[in-house]
Amino acid sequence: MTTYSMLDVSPIVEGGTPAESLRNTLELAQHGERWGYRRVWLAEHHNMPGIASAATSVVIGYVAAGTSTIRVGSGGVMLPNHAP
Repeated sequence: MTTYSMLDVSPIVEGGTPAESLRNTLELAQHGERWGYRRVWLAEHHNMPGIASAATSVVIGYVAAGTSTIRVGSGGVMLPNHAP
């Protein structure tokens, strides 16, 4: 059986708000859950004004509270934020 996951960065669309972006992320996860996706990954990006998912631990809790079967996790590449 093939399983699928999705990735979201909670983009803030022009004229939109971070709150709307997080609601969109939750709605995407809920759709994914209904469509049989196994996981939703939330990308962690910092210092980017157009991204609402910098605090992934908070977004994970929000998405997990609004879903029931899909697994929720985060991932990120922290090169700009950490010295080698």
